[in-house]
Amino acid sequence: MHRQKSSLTLLFLVGCAFALAVAQALGQPYVVAGQCRYGVPNGGYELRMPEGRLRVVGAFTQGHMTGTFIFWSAAGARVAVMPFDNDARSGTVALWYTPPDGRVEAGRKLEAPYVNDRPHGIVRSWHPNGRLRAEYRYNHGVLSDARAWSESGVPLANTEAERLAARDAANNEKFYASLLAIVRVNLPPCDPDRPNGDPPPS
Repeated sequence: MHRQKSSLTLLFLVGCAFALAVAQALGQPYVVAGQCRYGVPNGGYELRMPEGRLRVVGAFTQGHMTGTFIFWSAAGARVAVMPFDNDARSGTVALWYTPPDGRVEAGRKLEAPYVNDRPHGIVRSWHPNGRLRAEYRYNHGVLSDARAWSESGVPLANTEAERLAARDAANNEKFYASLLAIVRVNLPPCDPDRPNGDPPPS
């Protein structure tokens, strides 16, 4: 029980630290590098800190997120990899634990396959100590099976695993939204009045 409380406390602190980091990230004076076409983002996209450290890298096709987007913390730790097809998550989303003052990720947190923006397949998560935390089976967004374990490896009851799956789904969506908000408020300055929609010269 003590270990379980310690794990929950750690997860809570990590969550609070990330929420603070996102709030700070939205207010950062980022350097945006991206191309435009016909007034919308099109081509490679990079978001950097003023000193040059990458925060986000990805690509757009006719204004829509496409391919793989990679997110880093302000300190340089990898936070997430999210594949997209026409703004919809498509492929395996991966998350990592990132200590607030760390420059590298502290271990796997989540691997979740998506099809057409909905989880489809086996979603796996891990405890901060590296032990398997949960396995949820989804069929086009609908949960069909849930298994979960304590930090010490003890299986949780089915009803508890299902409740955990519901909480995880809600928390993960909030997490994804917070990452995408950083991109949406830092798009390339496309000008629809320019012939090719290129950013105006600085």
